[in-house]
Amino acid sequence: MAKKKNKKIIRYRRPLNINVGMIIFAIIFIYLMFSATTYLNREKIQFYEVVDGGIVNTRMYTGLILRQEQVRTAEQSGYINYYLPEGKRASVGSRIYTLDESGTLDTLLKENAQEGQTLSDESLRDLRSQLTSMVMALDDENFGRIYDYRYSLESAVMEYSSFSAMDQLDELAQEAGAVFQQVRSDVSGVVSYSFDSYEAMQPESVEAASFDQTAYSRTRRKSGDLIESGSPAYKIVTSENWSILFPLTDEDRELFGQETSLQIAFRDASLELSCPFSIITGADGGSYGKLDLTKYMVEFISDRFVEFEIKVDQADGLKIPISAVTEKNFFLIPLEYLEQGGDSSDTGFLKEVYDENGTSVVFVPTTIYYADEEYYYIDTDEEEGFKAGDYIVKPESSERYQIGPTGSLKGVYNINRGYTVFKQIEILDSNSEYYTVRRNMDYGLSVYDHIVLDASLVEEGQLLYQ
Repeated sequence: MAKKKNKKIIRYRRPLNINVGMIIFAIIFIYLMFSATTYLNREKIQFYEVVDGGIVNTRMYTGLILRQEQVRTAEQSGYINYYLPEGKRASVGSRIYTLDESGTLDTLLKENAQEGQTLSDESLRDLRSQLTSMVMALDDENFGRIYDYRYSLESAVMEYSSFSAMDQLDELAQEAGAVFQQVRSDVSGVVSYSFDSYEAMQPESVEAASFDQTAYSRTRRKSGDLIESGSPAYKIVTSENWSILFPLTDEDRELFGQETSLQIAFRDASLELSCPFSIITGADGGSYGKLDLTKYMVEFISDRFVEFEIKVDQADGLKIPISAVTEKNFFLIPLEYLEQGGDSSDTGFLKEVYDENGTSVVFVPTTIYYADEEYYYIDTDEEEGFKAGDYIVKPESSERYQIGPTGSLKGVYNINRGYTVFKQIEILDSNSEYYTVRRNMDYGLSVYDHIVLDASLVEEGQLLYQ
């Protein structure tokens, strides 16, 4: 029997034929990958569209509130119960509070208030308004005031719940045989149950220590408190006129010295208004601003200090971001050396050039970036035609000027043409984010121009794709 032969199959390897097409394709692929990676990793150049309009500057202050306040003291000791909530208006003869020496009336009122009495819609609105103002006023710097707010709200809830029972006071007292003193108002005004040492202060009495809130203390009466004879029982504000005083720095005096009214906005109350302004001298010889108001006194009846901002008049111009502004050096060329080219649209200077035939003068068209009363500002880049040491000649004269002195300008990079062009600006006003710059400047910006948002990312003449 014939023996079978083992057949071994060997796979034929086709040789790799590298041709010019494959090499070109590989180069293009690598270039595309590199370009894509570079594009994704580089900082994106963003632009900003110049808009018409200024910026509003605001300055924050803490002011001291002074009102026409009259403090009324208790004629005898006892438990006090109020008829009116804080900030409500009393007319002449209105019942303000009762004094009960035994405390029987206070117990009756509390018991009657707990028999399922509900707060009125007006009381709920007042509580909601107080809570909203407190939430808006809180921040990290004055978070400790939350305990004062809590105390005020608790007192207000207790008072509102007992006021409905006060309407039945005579009936309750007769049933219990309680004896108490009723106190009525001798003047009309808004009542308050908070007391400090500022009630009698006059504007000319203020001093730096008056604004030290760390040393400030305030007491507040509430229904059910036991008070001593001669102690403050309530105070009444007899006028809607009130004032806010605040310390002035030298800069403030310079800024507001000629003003007779200021636009202010209250931080806590979302309220903005214009009010008369004057500068007074305090007891310590310091300068203090005084704002006089005739409305909204009730909204601040429980406050002695208030935070507000003064809105300074805005400059009229073009609004641009601070990040878009850069600074650049330029050659300074006297105004009288400017020459008009053969084409009426060309301006430039007559430059001396030297060759084997001697000295001659040629006209070099030049971009003017800015002009003041003495000089034109031109680019220091040699590609623009001039370098330090070159001489230029005054038209129709033999006078020469050697280029060298420089000056700097603030400006932005305009990209209307797809590449960066420096445009000079004149700053009129600023805040933490924006500048207001002068409009209609020669060689300057216009509304709707596109400028680089961050000038530190580009340089003059750089090509950009928007």
